[in-house]
Amino acid sequence: MVIDKKTQIEIDRLKAEIINEKSHKNYPFNPNYIDDFKGYSIGMSVEEIDSFLRYRASGKFVNSPEEFQKISGISDAKLNEIAPYFKFPEWQGVKAVKATTKKRVEHQFDRRAKLLDINSATADDLKTIYGIGETLSNRIIKFRDALGGFLVDDQLYDVYGLEKEVVESALKKFRVIQKPTINTIDLNTAKANEFAAIIYINKDLAQKIIDYRTEVGGFSSLDELSEILDFPSDKIARIKLYLSL
Repeated sequence: MVIDKKTQIEIDRLKAEIINEKSHKNYPFNPNYIDDFKGYSIGMSVEEIDSFLRYRASGKFVNSPEEFQKISGISDAKLNEIAPYFKFPEWQGVKAVKATTKKRVEHQFDRRAKLLDINSATADDLKTIYGIGETLSNRIIKFRDALGGFLVDDQLYDVYGLEKEVVESALKKFRVIQKPTINTIDLNTAKANEFAAIIYINKDLAQKIIDYRTEVGGFSSLDELSEILDFPSDKIARIKLYLSL
């Protein structure tokens, strides 16, 4: 940037005022109202001040130290030095929080929109994940059919032979978008064969549920399943998805 003689004289005058101050202290200030003098007093260059003033001349405001740096072009070191003195009006702080929250929600929505539904994925879709071939893709679909559809994402971990790392990769692309409609089984009235129809419950466990229910006179909560001897505690959360009282 070329500075004419008149501008240079004004710059020198402003610098002299700063140098001649016997005790210069920084006080909280709203950076949106920085002028030439204030800009020089906090160590901004002519280019940085001009860049920021041009932005403000358009009627726009900054709402955070990061926005101020982006518009003015000041260095990280300078931002760290002066940002503690920035004081934004309360409405600007609220506006900034709302804007950040909106962006986060929009990002999550966009990410969700790009995911594929694990309940409608084909074998070919699944094979796009590294580590899932012909055998595992067909096994996932068979497991899904046996469940009547995945109810939660984590049920993918229950597919035999599917490594944890592979599941984690798959869940970056596939999620439960459309949950299937299922008829839950009443824990206090169902028969053993009904319990055994749940993929996580074998005949022995189904009978233990019946025996415990008879002994205590009925279940008062689904969590009471953990009181049954040898009940698979690692699967209780899954099993509860298919039961009701």
